[in-house]
Amino acid sequence: QVQLVESGGGSVQPGGSLRLSCSASGYVVGSCRMAWYRQAPGKERELISSIRSDGVTRYRDSVEGRFTISQDKPKNTLYLQMSSVNPEDTAVYYCAAEEDLGVICSRDFRYWGQGTQVTVSS
Repeated sequence: QVQLVESGGGSVQPGGSLRLSCSASGYVVGSCRMAWYRQAPGKERELISSIRSDGVTRYRDSVEGRFTISQDKPKNTLYLQMSSVNPEDTAVYYCAAEEDLGVICSRDFRYWGQGTQVTVSS
């Protein structure tokens, strides 16, 4: 059974930093693409960053240069380092993972964490 558990959320002031973690069990971090999504109140969930099994990363324009996604394979954990945050970053943040089908990956995110709240406010 795959479980993704996010942690590290909380309240932070504008311009501050926060690091989110996504600890995986029943799943090998780095086996397939993983990602961070977020959902702000009244808005749809949006993809903000992803990382492929080969380490190639992608970012949404609004977080490019401020957020960094990374994976620690020995710790089996995905991270999102958030810097220079602003109130528009306030949201519930979710990690997600493709399913490892053996030869290929699912190409859609089939595993999801429960989310962690990030609130940016002065």
